[in-house]
Amino acid sequence: MSGGRPIRLAIVDDDPFVRSGLAMLLRGAEDIEVVAEAADGFEAVAVVDAHAPDVLLMDIRMPRMDGLVATERLRRRARAPQIIVLTTFDADDDVLRALRAGAGGFLLKDTPPRDILQAVRTVAAGEAMLSPAVTRRLIERVADPVAAARRAGARSRLERLTERERAVADAVGRGRSNAEIGADLGMGVPTVKAHVSRLLAKLGLNNRVQVALLVHDADD
Repeated sequence: MSGGRPIRLAIVDDDPFVRSGLAMLLRGAEDIEVVAEAADGFEAVAVVDAHAPDVLLMDIRMPRMDGLVATERLRRRARAPQIIVLTTFDADDDVLRALRAGAGGFLLKDTPPRDILQAVRTVAAGEAMLSPAVTRRLIERVADPVAAARRAGARSRLERLTERERAVADAVGRGRSNAEIGADLGMGVPTVKAHVSRLLAKLGLNNRVQVALLVHDADD
């Protein structure tokens, strides 16, 4: 929650049964408020304008405007909501593209309810949702014809960081939380948060998943 209020959540999926099932599940959590539902990307943008949700659960494959385009448009905003993409595939190149565009993670549609709730709380708190193993598997299983150029570009961007910022970035890439990074590097959590904010600004990124992907690209 932010400032003691519930996490404001919107559900975006073209299947009304999926939306109703997710809404029923999430409305059972005291710290989450389902503020709106949408059936496609166009409606998702309108929902964000009207209700200012903190987090969107966003299906990828939808008519009119798919979740990928909607994610790219919404995450370019100054006050962008956090987005978790929903998919039936765990190695989809669209998933990876959504993550590079700024989605905070992804969920399979058969994810257990407890894990869905935790995912919403995690991205609302600004933490990365993907485990390093999942990130690595996605990158390895999706063919990338420009991998060499991407690797060189990632390494060049990471060179902008100070030694301490690079250590923090590497830890983010390993899926470490702020508390774990602080323990590893001998820093308080507020200092870790400050380093993360600075490295995001230097790299032109807007969340920790993008940092993790950049670190993985550089190490490939």
